Amino acid sequence: MKASGFDFSQVVALSGAGQQHGSVYWKTGASLVLSSLSPALPLHQQLQACFSISDCPIWMDSSTTAQCRQLEAAVGGARALSCLTGSRAYERFTGNQIAKLFQQNPEAYSHSERISLVSSFAASLFLGGYSPIDYSDGSGMNLLKIQEKVWSQACLGACAPRLEEKLGSPVPSCSVVGAISSYYVQRYGFPPACKVVAFTGDNPASLAGMRLEEGDIAVSLGTSDTLFLWLQEPTPALEGHIFCNPVDVQHYMALLCFKNGSLMREKIRDESASGSWNKFSKALQSTEMGNKGNLGFYFDVMEITPGIMGRHRFNAENIEVSAFPGDVEIRALIEGQFMAKRIHAEGLGYRVMPKTKILATGGASHNKDILQVLADVFGAPVYVIDTTSSACVGSAYRAFHGLAGGTGVAFSEVVKSAPHPSLAATPSPGASQVYEALLPRYAQLEQRILSQAWGPLE
Repeated sequence: MKASGFDFSQVVALSGAGQQHGSVYWKTGASLVLSSLSPALPLHQQLQACFSISDCPIWMDSSTTAQCRQLEAAVGGARALSCLTGSRAYERFTGNQIAKLFQQNPEAYSHSERISLVSSFAASLFLGGYSPIDYSDGSGMNLLKIQEKVWSQACLGACAPRLEEKLGSPVPSCSVVGAISSYYVQRYGFPPACKVVAFTGDNPASLAGMRLEEGDIAVSLGTSDTLFLWLQEPTPALEGHIFCNPVDVQHYMALLCFKNGSLMREKIRDESASGSWNKFSKALQSTEMGNKGNLGFYFDVMEITPGIMGRHRFNAENIEVSAFPGDVEIRALIEGQFMAKRIHAEGLGYRVMPKTKILATGGASHNKDILQVLADVFGAPVYVIDTTSSACVGSAYRAFHGLAGGTGVAFSEVVKSAPHPSLAATPSPGASQVYEALLPRYAQLEQRILSQAWGPLE
């Protein structure tokens, strides 16, 4: 940016986003180095001796199953932990990663004076001191009580000793955590008064970037499908995650991930539409809403939400059948994917409201016929939005929000002049009656498949 002539003197506030669930371990004495950086040298030369472990765990590390079971046992089970922290124990979540480090490398743990998330680590670099963890990213750790917005003493104690002092106190996501470090003033020309607003996770930052409001839902239709939900009254469950909302301290956001997304749609396109999206769309146009009662479940890889694998097709009498005609197969896939999303969203406390908007992103959001089914199943209009940089844009919005007064100012007021998404589909007449009748059937069949695969569920 400096080489391209960017005028840093015009920056009045900044914020940022970090990949969720990663953790950074600052070695004893690192804060002194961080606060006295020389503007003549790059960061990596001055900070390389500041960490007690050099290879930090990130979200791809799933080696902490034992620690997950220990944490759940300490608080009374998976559901109790979910009610407390917004999620059951997940291997990638930071509390379990810290517990593993403490158990396997107690010396490195004892030599860590501060533990940051990737987001608060990045903010610390700009502050020249340790940045607090924000509520929203902090609720992806299995450590934060999402209702009271404080660390759970039971969870901290189950993970490692003296953990609270190593984490510091969490803060609202729109908090101004300080002014920019003199390192950036002298090296790059930032104004000394430039404010640093708490950094957050990439998913919460994306919610801000897409400017979700209460009742809205964002659906990312990519290799995996992801749902972002704005919730006022969450219902924590064994599936999905509930985080503190990054732009409204009184509300929440939920996250649901479905592995069998675009790759599954592409497979059915190849098998039932000769590899043609045009034929795929015509199949959706030529079949009626509700697919004459034919329902399908398509999980060629083990699904996350719910934990099912395989293909399962049911006729209108709930009898499992081995195959559907091609056009019925295509509609069964798309309707099934969206009914599953609505059912699991409602399981977390989501309700479609009169003002609900659905914001669709990702590759499949370019297909108007797929979006029409989405609008029909949810009974809400679908808009499309370019979110290739939603976490970055959301970070800029959040910096603006923090500068404007944070918790005392509505985020929607701060971003009201931002570009609006474009309307792509509205619910068809009669759609709500069709799907209100089908959704309970789909949920019951999903439970039947689950119980056949895993036995009776909790």
